[in-house]
Amino acid sequence: MKACRWILLKNPENLSDKERPRLKGLLSTNESLAKVYILKDELKRIWHYTDRDLIEIALNNWCELALEANLPALNKFVKMLIRHKEGILDHAIYPIHTSKLEGINNKIKVLKRESYGFHDLEYFSLKIKQRYQGQPKLIN
Repeated sequence: MKACRWILLKNPENLSDKERPRLKGLLSTNESLAKVYILKDELKRIWHYTDRDLIEIALNNWCELALEANLPALNKFVKMLIRHKEGILDHAIYPIHTSKLEGINNKIKVLKRESYGFHDLEYFSLKIKQRYQGQPKLIN
């Protein structure tokens, strides 16, 4: 299993001709790993659905399959998914990722460092809006 991490994380279509037999051999020797590998691909498909009800059905089915695998780490992951189920289901309606938000947060930190800190929060807010006007509407 050593040095096979990236082979397991790659999408099957991105595997090289040299990596395919290594993956097949790895999955054939380790049943638990094979179960998790199949479940990983099934879970990835769920993220592409745009119907909230369809995601809920698919997620419930996936969780049942994962629990049937009876692997402690996977059971823990299923419990975490169930706790965050509403947010996952909302992703179908609002497919928002945090990348833009994280980028703007980083730019705000740079502004704060450049100015050596603002003593007035309202002035700081105005400077942020001034610098990033025309950017995506994440800042009100």
